[in-house]
Amino acid sequence: MKKILISSIAATVLATSAFAHFQMLYTDNMALPKGKTVEFKHVFTHPFADEHTMDMAGVEEFYVINKGKKKDLKKSLNSITFQGNHNKAKAYESKYKARRMGDHILVLKPKPYYEKNEDAYIQQITKTIINVAGTPTDWDSELGLKAEIVPLTKPYAIWEGGSFTGIVKSKGKVVPYAEIEVEYLNRDVDIKNNKMGKDRVTAPQDAFVTMTIKANKDGEFTFAIPKAGQWGFCALGVGPDKEYKGKELSQDAVIWVEAKPMK
Repeated sequence: MKKILISSIAATVLATSAFAHFQMLYTDNMALPKGKTVEFKHVFTHPFADEHTMDMAGVEEFYVINKGKKKDLKKSLNSITFQGNHNKAKAYESKYKARRMGDHILVLKPKPYYEKNEDAYIQQITKTIINVAGTPTDWDSELGLKAEIVPLTKPYAIWEGGSFTGIVKSKGKVVPYAEIEVEYLNRDVDIKNNKMGKDRVTAPQDAFVTMTIKANKDGEFTFAIPKAGQWGFCALGVGPDKEYKGKELSQDAVIWVEAKPMK
């Protein structure tokens, strides 16, 4: 019954707002030639249409894992106002010194967001993986998160026209037939000025804005990536927490991947 209720929340929220909610953990390049200080923008928005940016309620956890070692990054967060194409909203920014070679798994667990239209909460546990110098280390690590997409493809090493494969899990257990929303980040993010740029492409119909796919019985899914840029994958309501402050909660898993153009 809980699963049905969470699916109803996701469907109603999507129908009301037109497009899906995605927690962004954005940086402009996931594949770094060498170590550097990386700037992130933490924004809760609709990546393709940018028709509304939501106020983040706060952050419960923010940390990085590199070569099996975990480092708390919550103190690096600074509150900002982020300008979408239609409104401004509360967001965060941070800087991280990615000096060591290998993979750096950034994990953001925001506080649940209250969706007024559905009288329910959304919490999206989000991963972005950056790599330094092409040496693979942790990219496929399973972290045992309450809601998690474990990559089977390096999320930062995909050519345009390639594909991304992942497994949806909840606290280490496979989530069969999970529903996954997919959106393209359809604009440049102006990191310096904390705002969104103009649309890159126009969808022929709303079904192309938020694309929905299903995992198989083993929780696996594959998505062919038609265009270079960053893509968000959100597995809906897969976490074990179903209520927050006496209301329904959709605890989602989000991962961001980047495809590079072949020039």
